[in-house]
Amino acid sequence: MSLPPRAGHTAMTTHTHTLETVEADIAYDVHGPLPTADARPPLFMVGQPMTAGGFDTLASHFPDRTVVTYDPRGLGRSTRKVGRSDHSPMVQASDLHAVIEALGAGPVEMFASSGGAVTALALVATHPNDVVTLAAHEPPLIPVLPDAGTAERARAGVRDAYEANGSNAGMAAFIAMTSWRGKFTDEYFAQAAPDPAAFGMPTGDDGSRDDPLLSDRSWAVSSYRPDVDALAAAPTRVVIAVGEESHDAFTGRTSVATAELLGQQATVFPSHHGGFLGGESGYPGQPEAFARMLRDVLDDD
Repeated sequence: MSLPPRAGHTAMTTHTHTLETVEADIAYDVHGPLPTADARPPLFMVGQPMTAGGFDTLASHFPDRTVVTYDPRGLGRSTRKVGRSDHSPMVQASDLHAVIEALGAGPVEMFASSGGAVTALALVATHPNDVVTLAAHEPPLIPVLPDAGTAERARAGVRDAYEANGSNAGMAAFIAMTSWRGKFTDEYFAQAAPDPAAFGMPTGDDGSRDDPLLSDRSWAVSSYRPDVDALAAAPTRVVIAVGEESHDAFTGRTSVATAELLGQQATVFPSHHGGFLGGESGYPGQPEAFARMLRDVLDDD
């Protein structure tokens, strides 16, 4: 279907499609023409557990590019046809491959953030001809950390807080974990459970326990170990990105460690883990500066 132009666009329209597979129906959006107007590859923006809407602001800073966004299976508009509720980067990588094939525009350029960056690394490892350049922003990969065991314990603490007291308690624990600086030490585990009110959240429990971020449904994402040999053999140029404000925090450390694993230094982007988010989010970044940096990375072939 055709939607009105995105914010910041004068003539481009958005076409929403649904790719029907055996296990799921995958919703994706094409912002701009196919074939592309400038003969460049489409720019695919990928998140997890964030859906397509999280890229609205960033996409608006690329009015000259055809941008593709999607909802990962089981999230947003993308519905499952099977009983599973977990989120696997390998499964999502196969979904991305199917969408890229459906576009019929050849290999894409890709910006992928957080769990989406993990999925994108799995995609490049398994389908190396799908992506020309990948900017993988802050992949939360626990196995690459020197303190992987205690990081897993910290992750389990978020799940436990969520299961015991609901989403607000779980989110408070998640914020405490992801903002902790340095390795997860005895000092971290000796802290009292964070109070949701300290983060401006209510303390009540709505009874739901299906949040992909706070439950263990997405542990396969943060437990993924990159296939270094496959990534090195792929023709894709892989750039690991880290936010300038993420120094020594969890996803900052995983980004630096992943880059080192791939024989590179992490490329520093403006702002924080959600640095591309606009004012519509609860924690906006610096999307204009972020988009400029992304454009520089993509143009540096």
